[in-house]
Amino acid sequence: MSVMQHILETVAQFVPDKKRDPLIDRDGYLGQSLARVDGEVKVRGEARFTAEFKVDHMAYAVPVYSTIAKGKIRKIDAGAAEQAPGVLAVITHENIPKMKAPPIVDFHDIGKGFALSDLPIMQNAEVHWDGEPVALVVAETLERAEYAASLVRVEYDAETPNVSFEGLKPEAVVPPDIMGEPPELKIGDVDKALQEADASVDHVYRAPRYNHNAIEPHATIAVWNDSGGVAVFDATQSVNLTAHTLAYIFDLKTEDVRVVAPFLGGGFGGKIGWSNTPLCVAASKVVNRPVKLVLSREGTFRMVGGRTISEQHVVLGARKDGQLTALIHTGLTATTHSGRYAEQCTFPPRHLYASPNLFVGQKIVYLDTVANTWMRAPGESIGTFALESAMDELAHELRMDPVEFRRINEPEKDPTKDTEFSSRNLTEAYRRGAEKFGWSARNREPRSQRDGQWLVGQGVATAYYPYLRFPAKARVRICADGSAIVLAPASEMGMGTATAQIQHAADRLGLPLDRVTFQYGDSSLPDTPMMAGGSNQTATTFAAVRAAVEQVHRELLKLAQKRSDSALAGAKLEQIEARDGGLFLGGQGETYAAILQKAAQPSVEAEASSGPPMEMMKYSMASYGAQFCEVRVHAETGEVRVSRWLGSFDCGTIVNPKTAASQFRGGIVMGIGMALTEETLFDERRGRIMNPSLAEYHVPVNLDVPYIEIIWNDIPDEKAPWGARGIGEIGITGVAAAIANAVFNATGKRIRDLPITLDKLL
Repeated sequence: MSVMQHILETVAQFVPDKKRDPLIDRDGYLGQSLARVDGEVKVRGEARFTAEFKVDHMAYAVPVYSTIAKGKIRKIDAGAAEQAPGVLAVITHENIPKMKAPPIVDFHDIGKGFALSDLPIMQNAEVHWDGEPVALVVAETLERAEYAASLVRVEYDAETPNVSFEGLKPEAVVPPDIMGEPPELKIGDVDKALQEADASVDHVYRAPRYNHNAIEPHATIAVWNDSGGVAVFDATQSVNLTAHTLAYIFDLKTEDVRVVAPFLGGGFGGKIGWSNTPLCVAASKVVNRPVKLVLSREGTFRMVGGRTISEQHVVLGARKDGQLTALIHTGLTATTHSGRYAEQCTFPPRHLYASPNLFVGQKIVYLDTVANTWMRAPGESIGTFALESAMDELAHELRMDPVEFRRINEPEKDPTKDTEFSSRNLTEAYRRGAEKFGWSARNREPRSQRDGQWLVGQGVATAYYPYLRFPAKARVRICADGSAIVLAPASEMGMGTATAQIQHAADRLGLPLDRVTFQYGDSSLPDTPMMAGGSNQTATTFAAVRAAVEQVHRELLKLAQKRSDSALAGAKLEQIEARDGGLFLGGQGETYAAILQKAAQPSVEAEASSGPPMEMMKYSMASYGAQFCEVRVHAETGEVRVSRWLGSFDCGTIVNPKTAASQFRGGIVMGIGMALTEETLFDERRGRIMNPSLAEYHVPVNLDVPYIEIIWNDIPDEKAPWGARGIGEIGITGVAAAIANAVFNATGKRIRDLPITLDKLL
């Protein structure tokens, strides 16, 4: 445990819970199914994504990638490229501007910057992975830059890389920590408990590498100004963290870097902290004009990391009545010396089931590859595959219904923290989901259901993702016409952030929706080390906006009370209600417009911070769910089709049912790909990805996805802002296990090695 975390947890014991948010009980815009405020501009093609911004005198940059995994550059022959038509510069380690090594992400001080690797960016002749950029060609057009890049010749002194996960397993080490948590945790005596168990399972579960393939590729436009500052349009999940990172790399003041990202075409954890952005900024400095750098699909595979390969060992023991007596969950993942990210696959067993004896632990191996990174529900997605598959296997051994087995092992307190749950209604989600899905009609005997040539089976698994909230700032401006502007550096990558924040601010301010606007995606807004990741953004921004609204109401109340005739004279803020476009005390009040007009002020503005997330320190907080699915497996070919899906979730209050259902479905679709089609093929002889394209890296298409039914408890978590917990990532968790469990029910074959392809079922 870090010193800061220990301090926060100690303080949390003595900090009373905040007063219950009155908006939880109030009927308003929150909770309504509203269309996205940015929907129309996107449908009309008017929403500008990073690569679509027009800047005068734009040049175009194209990287040249290393073709070895380890070694040194002996020589770069750029002569032919430099002579090609329209070429402005060929940038290599010999002529690139000096840049500091990026500040690797540190969750104890996230504000200092955010990079996934602390390797110097093209500052020397060293090569660290196959695909590392070794040169950058800048030309008048994209086509000329691409052609010239093909002319660059690089000679290497190659060294033998460490790229074999299997070969390095004997050298695996325990990491110093896993996302700030201890890498190993032991409760009781698991060995003794297993010896005394009435039933047990002991298996290894494997998942391959997975790569990010957001519909919008990574893109950057950099424009330096005459005063030495730089404006950057970037497809990033955090404008502020990107600005801080660039300021550090280029030795600038943070205020001299402005990063703008109004829209993202998907991110899922992969659009922040990579070298494409500082390379574009450096290229703009070299040619002294605006430069655009957009990675190709193959370039994204080469330069941007994905989910690590993993191997997990799960051992469970239980009594005849189904009560767990032992739980062992260990994991082995890969990372790099420059990245050091141990994906937290052992986090789910720390919090999901009541077992008096428990051991979880992780080890890592270091590979010479591009750094691995966060990918939707990192850790929890692969962790639930292993744990929830094993739970199904033990339920089968006990001849027990897997839903009932999970109900029996529902904990009263967090199994490892021994703290109260802020709100946990997982058994209710299971009950409602089982009833809606028709789970009671399932035949638990494998290979007992058939429809012609298709073997039919049903499976279930638990979904789990922790609640996160970060300290954040927001600003609220009330104008004399009675309208309001909310400003926060959030990111909108398709999940409905702007819509949810307008709903929230409108209710908090007592204004109609059309009188509230939300400005985001710009690092010139309140400086907050926040990112669209970890399913934190809604709760984080809600808390900051609530604080800013309270502050702007204080300022308005002061203005009103300067007049002796004010209806609010003598009132205290806690007595005031914001409604009908103003502040009211009982039946008397004044509109915002009236207060400002009488004070002869065009607007009033306030900025505030939400403060640290003490609720996370005091309670065990997470989102939960139950994934029910039905599959059909062709008896002769082994083809797997998912024919039916129902997700039942417990995520606190649902902010916007329309956008929430879309988020849940998107995660489930991504989980179907994880289970059945996706796999990054890796050549362990050379350390090179072999399928760097969507033609060969198979994501689910429409015919792979059934209609996905979504239901939720909608029970507020009173410890979270407006009772809402995150939903962006939980949808993918449990999906792969539910499919594997359904495949077993259909065929009698247990697949523990993803993806579940037909060759494994024949």
